[in-house]
Amino acid sequence: MTPLAAAERLLSFPSSLLEAPIGLFDSGLGGLTVLHRLRSRQPTESLLYLADTARFPYGGRTTAELRTIAVEVAAWMRRQGIKALLTACNTTNAVAIAELQRHAGVPVVGLISAAAAVVDSASVGVLATAATVASGAYGQAIRHRRGDARVVEVACPDLVPLIETGDLDSPELMAAAKRYLTPLLEQGVDTIVLGCTHYPLLTPQLQQLLPPGVRLLDPAVPAVEVLAGMLRRTGLRRQGSMVADRRLVCTGCPERFASAAEPWLGHRPGVSRVNLRMAHGGS
Repeated sequence: MTPLAAAERLLSFPSSLLEAPIGLFDSGLGGLTVLHRLRSRQPTESLLYLADTARFPYGGRTTAELRTIAVEVAAWMRRQGIKALLTACNTTNAVAIAELQRHAGVPVVGLISAAAAVVDSASVGVLATAATVASGAYGQAIRHRRGDARVVEVACPDLVPLIETGDLDSPELMAAAKRYLTPLLEQGVDTIVLGCTHYPLLTPQLQQLLPPGVRLLDPAVPAVEVLAGMLRRTGLRRQGSMVADRRLVCTGCPERFASAAEPWLGHRPGVSRVNLRMAHGGS
């Protein structure tokens, strides 16, 4: 039985949770790609997005740091009364999913297990942060589902800072992308998992650099389907046809995050600041 299925069986869901938000978090802007997928798939669900910008980026942090962060995030989200948590961050998912599941008090949907479940290739590449690659989480999850799979994981430390500048066609970003794709193509992979939530923004640029027949997989797509299935099975899917509210918060400067998020969202969002370390005493 998967941890998600176990959570569904053990947790009791009061009817008041129907109106509760779904929580998502990342260290910065990348998780907004997951937010977009979820809003498109479940427009009637209320969403709460946390950007831990005070500790951006997560990719170079130690496992111990990331696990502490996961406990703080889960505790804060639990105080907000969420009904499910979607980890819009591969790095935290890779090394701290157990902490999230232990402290969130609600079902936790991860990107890595969702992606592994839909991989149908025996030759897979993964582009991810250094921490995600060091964990080996994608390789383990994919081989658990498909024992004959050969998984090549490449750390891409330069991509997130370059993506956050907003210039997705810059020569520096294109050169970095080509450099990170080269070892995957040399190994003959035919599926590449975008193992960081920033990377789907580069889909057009990556496709220019890839030969025909190489598939890009955004883990947010299957993860959102897993979440939709969980809401349906547990009776927690919000009813109605009205588009629900969306709340954005961050741990750093709200104005800076709102400005950075504007081109991603198509409008300037309202953003408030929270303190995760006060999760047990208020936000």
